[in-house]
Parts: sequence; C-alpha cells; structure tokens
Amino acid sequence: MSNGIFNVPIPRNEPVLAYTPGSPERKALRAALDRMAGQMIEIAPRIGGRRVTTGRTAEVVMPHDHRHVLATWHKAGAPEVQRAIDAAAAASHDWSRLPWHERAAIFLRAADLLAGPYRMALNAATMLGQSKTAHQAEIDAACELIDFWRFNVAFAEEIYRQQPLSSPGAWNRLEHRPLEGFVFAVTPFNFTSIGGNLPTAPAILGNTVVWKPASSALYSAHCIMEILEAAGLPPGVINMVPGSGAEVGDPALASPALAGIHFTGSTATFQGMWETVGRNVRRYRSYPRIVGETGGKDFVFAHASAGVPALATALTRGAFEYQGQKCSAASRAFIPASLWPAVQERLLAQVAEIRVGDPTDFTNFMGAVIDGHAFATIKGYLDYARQSPDATILAGGGCDDGKGYFVEPTVVLAKRPDLPLMREEIFGPVLTVWVYEDRELETALEICDRGSPYALTGAVFARDRAAIVHITDALTHAAGNFYVNDKPTGAVVGQQPFGGARASGTNDKAGSVLNLLRWVSPRAIKETFVPPTDFRYPFMAPGD
Repeated sequence: MSNGIFNVPIPRNEPVLAYTPGSPERKALRAALDRMAGQMIEIAPRIGGRRVTTGRTAEVVMPHDHRHVLATWHKAGAPEVQRAIDAAAAASHDWSRLPWHERAAIFLRAADLLAGPYRMALNAATMLGQSKTAHQAEIDAACELIDFWRFNVAFAEEIYRQQPLSSPGAWNRLEHRPLEGFVFAVTPFNFTSIGGNLPTAPAILGNTVVWKPASSALYSAHCIMEILEAAGLPPGVINMVPGSGAEVGDPALASPALAGIHFTGSTATFQGMWETVGRNVRRYRSYPRIVGETGGKDFVFAHASAGVPALATALTRGAFEYQGQKCSAASRAFIPASLWPAVQERLLAQVAEIRVGDPTDFTNFMGAVIDGHAFATIKGYLDYARQSPDATILAGGGCDDGKGYFVEPTVVLAKRPDLPLMREEIFGPVLTVWVYEDRELETALEICDRGSPYALTGAVFARDRAAIVHITDALTHAAGNFYVNDKPTGAVVGQQPFGGARASGTNDKAGSVLNLLRWVSPRAIKETFVPPTDFRYPFMAPGD
C-alpha cells in the first residue's frame, strides 16, 4: 500500500530534434527507415492483450510508393468489437481502482520509452506509412505524443486535487470516477499523436477503451500499442480494433455500455455518429460523453500593415506542410489589394522552391497525400479551379498518382469569395486567396467569419496594434485557436490547447485539463462526524 500524497513530475515540452546532416538523430532515423522499409509485418486487432487474426486482410502501403507493401492487417468486424467491449468491461474493475499515480506511472514510462528507444521507430513508421517528412514526424509522432502523455497525467493530478470546502463537523470530498462503460476512441490518419492521445487520455483517468484507428495509419497505431504494452498497460484497458467505419463503428455505437466517444475526423462522420447516439439514447446505461474535433477551413487574414516576408512564409508553411493534410492548415487567405503584388511575388517564389517526393529524401518539403481517395478528391477541386472562370491557378495544379499520390502545392486566386475552394474543406495542398480592397476591410471580415461553416484555426497578420485588436474581436467566434502574426498550425500541448467550434467540433481542447474533465463522472461525498440524534431544530423550542 502507498501512503503518501504524490506529485507527478512537472511536465515540460519535449525538445524537437533537428535531423541536420551528420547529426546522430539523422543517422539513427535513416537506420530505422531502412530496416522498417525492408520488412513486411502483420498487424492484427489487439483485444484483451492478445492479437486476434480474422483472416480478412488488407495491405498497408507507402503513400509515396503505393506498390511498396509495409504490412498486412486483419480487419475487425462486429464479433471482434464485441470481444473488445467485453475485454474493456473485464478490465474496468481493477483498472479503475488502481491508485491514480500507478496508472500515471505507466504513461510516464510510455513517454520516456518514446523519447528514447522507440522514438526513431515511431517516427519512421509515420514517415513510411503516412508520408510525413522527418520534421513533421518528429513534431507529431515523437514530441507531441510525448507531451500528451506527460501533460495529461499532470492534468489528471490537477483534477484529483479539486476538492470542495468542508464546514465544521463534516468532511466533504469529491471523487472523480471514470465513466460507467467503455470509451470509443476514433482516430484519424494525419497525426500519430492524436492516434496515441485519444485512447489514452480517458484511460489515464481510469476508463477502458475500444480504439478504432484510421486504416491508413495502422503502421504507427501498431507501434503505439507496442509502446503501451512495453510500458506495462494491463490487458483490456485499450483494445485496438481496426476496420471499416460501419463494421467497427455500428456495433460500438449500438452497445448499451457506450459511455463516451473521443473522435477526430471528418465533420460528416462525426455528425452521423451523433445522430446515431441520439437514435440509440434510450438504450444506453448513461448519456454518452461526446467529444469531437472535426474539419476546418482555416484562414489567414492580412491587414494592410502586415509584414510581407512573415506573411508569405506563414502562408507557405501553413498551407503546404504535410501536404495541407492538417485540420489546422491554412486553406484560405484574405489579402488587401495594397499588399497583394508583393505578397504574390514572394509567395510564388517560395512555392517554386518546394520539392515534392519521397519523404526519406530529406531535401523534400512535401510527401504524398494519404491515399487514392484523397488524391481523387483534391484532383476534383483542382479540375474545378482549372475550369472555373472565377478562379485562376497561380502556381501548381498538377498531380500524379503513377507511383505515389503526389499533388503539387497549389495557389489559386479567387475572383469571388464564395467559391467552393473558399468554403469547403479540401484537406490537401491547395491555398485559395481572395484579394479585398483596403477600404472594404469590414466586408472582408464578415466574409471571413461567415464564409465557411468551420471555426477551427485562423491567423491575423498586422503591425498596427489597433488593427490587431479590431480584427481579433471581429473574428471572435471564427476560430478556436487564433494566431497573431503566426501561421495557424503547430499548436503545442500545454501552450495552445487545441479545438474549435461550429462545424469544427465540440472545442474540448486537447492538450489541456478541459479535455481530461470530460472523462470523469464526479461523486460528492459528505461525511458527518457526529450526526444529530434528535429531529427537532432549535427554532422549534417553545417560548418567544
């Protein structure tokens, strides 16, 4: 038994390795890439601590070389989902009653394992399986996931320390119980760190989880499970069930034991899940907690006082890092006419220098988009831009899926601010610019605010402080993460809690205590030391 009030180590953000030529980390990463690219592995659902083969298999391929098979994986269906739900239920009693600091120790160990012996393996899996560059893999698969695990245990301690006041003669306590049932975690392809965070954040607080990772990110998901198992996570706490949305999602959402949904993905999928929960609400043991981060049509809004070099660089990095496959990627820009000639010249010059190709070639700035479906969707928008009289492609616009799913970084000039390219999420390397007259600032702000259903990230560029204040106020509800003189991507755990509202999600702020609060169900306990033995109150005594 542990007798003590424990403090977890104070979390600090993991330093980002640079992978410069000749550096030890560059050599170690190249060795991991060579080793992992030269082998083919088998990935199976992990249920109750065991690998479950189903015989229904598919392949994991490199997006930048889709003939290169990295793994075969076994698809889960309704029987495996039910086994996972049963395994989560079986593990729940012991896991929820394990002292919180013992649970925390598992994830702190996982963070150190990832910071050390598993760092290059998870980065390489992300580069090969999701076509991220070394830098994009490092800030995501390594640093952000390490940060999630270290900061989330500190946030859990903060929650547990929140206790009520006690009056004389009584002791009031607040017990932060896990939810009653399992949490269904559904994670996307584009961030390995989200794949690791969504199932583990509820688990830190004593919940058990059924996890459906994106089929196009199974290589890194497989590595995450290996890290968690090496850290000592008990069987059944997190059960990984890869498969199609219908085959995994439908039975999970139909279970009376569903206690919560932790989701990142498309707005349409999340809305469909919410509708299903509504239809099933009478069958659940409790009202499920629904936490989701969905789409974005993120903006950069420039004022006439903006600095051109910083603005152009923010557009280039914000729009084209990781092929624009970030829910926070800069997708639409509002540039005043007085600045546009200088911005256009500098932006197009930078885009012309971008190299696209295999991310294991460290001179490339961009890799491939994730799969054939994404490629076709993005190509459809490029074809529209090419054919529309209201759009002009200023740079890029080409795409080639012969070897990999490659799309050029593309800049489109919109002649109308209501074009689909200004309103709809593309999730690819396409930046659409609308040039507004300087005197029409208020109109441009209104279009920026209401021109898209999303409200995830946005940025303002200006040197005029009054303009910064005015634009920030006008766009209050247009973005859950708002940046001043910086690109609208790159939120850091513990520094910029991430999430948006409107069609972008429930804004429960991953990377902060606000998200962790969704995974507890408090119980207030009052203990009276000397309880009364007479029902009468003093005011009832006779006399005046």
